[in-house]
Amino acid sequence: MPDSHSPAVGRRLLPMAAICAALALAACQTGGSVGDSGGASVSGVSYLTEIRTSHGLPPLAYDARLEKAALQQAAFMARSRRMEHTTGWGKDFGRRMKKNGVDAPAAENIAQGRMEMDKLFSMWMNSSGHRRNMLDPRFNRFGLAYAGEADGRKYWALVVGK
Repeated sequence: MPDSHSPAVGRRLLPMAAICAALALAACQTGGSVGDSGGASVSGVSYLTEIRTSHGLPPLAYDARLEKAALQQAAFMARSRRMEHTTGWGKDFGRRMKKNGVDAPAAENIAQGRMEMDKLFSMWMNSSGHRRNMLDPRFNRFGLAYAGEADGRKYWALVVGK
């Protein structure tokens, strides 16, 4: 029987290590449901920066806690297939923010549809309430996320705070 340092053992372990690495990478990319994206903040920062600076406001900084809260909301909406700011009985926006360590004031924009970010931000800017949230001078941080369905529909959530 070969010892663990023999070339024969090494040749058998190398393919297994490659398979395990590929499976781990695939698991990281898929998340809990189709198209979960807690990394949408990276792509959304340029839109938010343009929106705010064109209105004389400083850009918003990325915040991992706000992104986590946004992803929770997006995932809940995708699972329930409902657009709403709560995530179940007694789990309103304020409680979700508190649970994520987000101090008031904070606000949330949500959306649903088969759209990319340019259309998403355009839609929010054309809605007075959503626009007000993005242009609120009290806010200096944000988190953006979506959860998607296999048919390409995305449930978006943007959380802004100070």
